[in-house]
Parts: sequence; structure tokens; C-alpha cells
Amino acid sequence: MAERRNDLRGHVALVTGANHGIGAAIAAELAASGAGVLLSYLRLDEPPLGDTPDAYRSARAAGADGVVAAIEAAGGRAAAVEADLADDGAPGLLFDAAENRLGGSVDILVNNASGWVSDTFTDASGDRLDRPLRALSAATFDRVFAVDARASALLIAEFARRHRARGGTWGRIVGLSSGGPNGFPEEVSYGAAKAALENLTMSAAFELADLGITANIVHPPVTDTGWVTPAVQAAVAEADDLFHVAAPADVARIVGFLCSDAATLITANVIVLR
Repeated sequence: MAERRNDLRGHVALVTGANHGIGAAIAAELAASGAGVLLSYLRLDEPPLGDTPDAYRSARAAGADGVVAAIEAAGGRAAAVEADLADDGAPGLLFDAAENRLGGSVDILVNNASGWVSDTFTDASGDRLDRPLRALSAATFDRVFAVDARASALLIAEFARRHRARGGTWGRIVGLSSGGPNGFPEEVSYGAAKAALENLTMSAAFELADLGITANIVHPPVTDTGWVTPAVQAAVAEADDLFHVAAPADVARIVGFLCSDAATLITANVIVLR
């Protein structure tokens, strides 16, 4: 195994949405630092997304066996469980699986999974990237909030409950966000759900600080998880507030740092990467 950037030996992490993209990169980063990692995922069989490469859709529909195999081949410890985070029983199932399959207790939680759907208050049928766009409805709103906000809240609650029960003194919570304070046009429910996740994570930072738990949000730049096309690259190049198209591993390194002892004094922050 390569030299560890952050020593997380003896720790156990739960990373949601870890079968591809940023979640998979975070799982690999934490495992490379010595943590045992449980990858949570849900295979999504979706229709084509406009001009988005088919490889992106395939990655979202895949399991996590390949990610686990790559981690193990590099000398790390990992296991994967498929779970629908919209299910009330998912948090307990995932924490139990991590403890049973990896040993020890989960003391790192990364809320990365998303129920993303592109929706709008307008009557447009396609977004600026030529992806299908739906009118905001109870179905689109509930799908996104069930995963990005509600499930993340329940996972934090389960994390805190078990941490208190065992007398834990060290913990890390990191959430992945997107959008911003001015809303997220064409991804209305997604942006709002991520805003809720930010607020939930800030509450955790203040309420759980005396238990040795830090809680932060990472807001990545445009990150090429397979969906970035030449048109997206051009849009980033022309934007005044975007500087990079990041690789998932770039974002994962920031999350790895926040989970390390070096970041003990960093909590209650929304860290915007550009």
C-alpha cells in the first residue's frame, strides 16, 4: 500500500453513494489511510440523460464490487451493502453491517449519496445541458429530499446515538453539497435538499462537539464523475466563479484531510472548492 497521507488506522468509515464517482474516490482515500470502509450504494437504472455520456448512466447502475476489489488489491479493507436510503431501516442496517463485517464502531460518516433529479418551476422540457427536465412535483421533491436530507439526518442521528452509547470521544461527519445560497435553477429540489444537508451538518457540529465529533460540508467544484462533456468544459472555462473541473480523487483528498487528526479544529464549515 502507498504511504498514508492521513493515519486512520483503527477507524471505521461509512460512505454513502460509493459505487462510483466522488463516493468511490472517498472510500478509496479513507481505505488508503488505514480505515475500514463500508460502501453504501443503490443501483439506479435510468433512461438516457440527454448528451450525458452513457458511461455515467452505467456507473450509476453498477454495484460496488469493483470498488471494493480495487481497495482490497491496494491493501485496504472494505465491504459494500446495497441499501435504499429512503428506507427508514437503512441507517441501522448499514451501521450494523459495518460493525459486523469490518469490526469496531463507525466513527466516520460521509453523507455523499444523492437522489438527484433535474426539476424546475418553469415549463421547460430540457435543461441547459440538454438533459430531460421535469416540472417540480411531490415525486421529484420527495425523491431528492428522502436521500439528501432525510436519510442524511437519520444517519447522523444513528451515528450520534451509537457514539454516545459506547462513550466515544472521536468522530468525523462530512457531507457533500452543491448549489448555493442563490438557489439551483433547473435542479431546484436538489439544491434545496443540499441546503438542508448543510444546515443539518452545522447543527451536528454544534450539538456534538462535546463528544469529540467534528462536522463539515465540502462543496466540490464541477467534478468529472463521467457526466462532463466538452460543452460543460467550455461553460466552466467561460464562468467567472469556476476555476477547475476536478477529478473525484481531488475532492476525496479534502475529505480525507477533514477526517484526520490534523483537522481536529476544523468544524462547522462549508468548504467551497473551486
